[in-house]
Amino acid sequence: MAKSNGGIIGALNPTSFGKCTQTIATSSTTVTTQPGTRVASYAVVAGGGGGGSGSGCGFAAGAGGGGGAGGFRTCASFSVCGATPYPITVGAGGVGGIYPSTQKGSSGTPSIFSTITSAGGGGAGAQDTGQQQGLNGGSGGGGGQTDAPGPFPNFGTGNTPPVSPSQGNPGGSGIDAPNFQAGGGGGASTAGTQATPSGGGPGGAGSSVTSLFGAAPQPFYGPTSGVYAGGGGGSGNGTAGTGGPGGGGNGSNSPTTGTAGTVNTGGGGGGSGGTGGAGASGIVIVQQPAFAIATGVWSLSEQYNFKKAGNWS
Repeated sequence: MAKSNGGIIGALNPTSFGKCTQTIATSSTTVTTQPGTRVASYAVVAGGGGGGSGSGCGFAAGAGGGGGAGGFRTCASFSVCGATPYPITVGAGGVGGIYPSTQKGSSGTPSIFSTITSAGGGGAGAQDTGQQQGLNGGSGGGGGQTDAPGPFPNFGTGNTPPVSPSQGNPGGSGIDAPNFQAGGGGGASTAGTQATPSGGGPGGAGSSVTSLFGAAPQPFYGPTSGVYAGGGGGSGNGTAGTGGPGGGGNGSNSPTTGTAGTVNTGGGGGGSGGTGGAGASGIVIVQQPAFAIATGVWSLSEQYNFKKAGNWS
């Protein structure tokens, strides 16, 4: 239908035009939208927290918690402007606690796309009193072993700072003598597991991006098959906790270094009775769709150009 101002009312026509393109950022960069792009999909995963450390002296030597996963945020339809550069920051993973200092793991750093920031994963608690509390973050760090009167619960909280939907989950707590076990780091889908008398807690599970970007073998899936932001496993005097699906590193018993999170997954580092594993770097994925459907009023020049390009439905 023609309007008095020369425009045309389209029934259902694309608001974004162009080729379907994906930007897979494993380090900081800039993505420039196509001239016709108005909406985009994204996954923004921050760097994971480092695992906590222990004293490395054998049984009952102390156990560090698993690092929390980096914050995990996604959206299927995010408004953008065409022909506009958007800076991307990819967060680094936190350093694991260093043996023999029995330090907490360091927290990861944020990843950013446009106005969206995912918080770094919380560093994990370590063995010593005053170092046992896991840190808050996108997902929380697991607690180190507790020594009476050590703090309990001692996990770090997730989704810090809070966003909706939530970007992550809390870690699990460590437990006291005579078992001396540490908790797992939180993941994007589930919390880290509290330690048990028999071993350290596993890391929380990550989340998949396949619903947004399709199934493997897309290049960004790598070794985790599209699942990101798993928590690190807690160390234990017995069985060490496994890393959560999505790149979380396994915990280790004294004095072996905890396993690092898988690079560019935002996974937390594994805790240790020695040096904690490093958290993984994050990743940012931005997809510009070929078109998105919406009602609208179109000028004659827009209708002509889109029709000529074969993009008017």
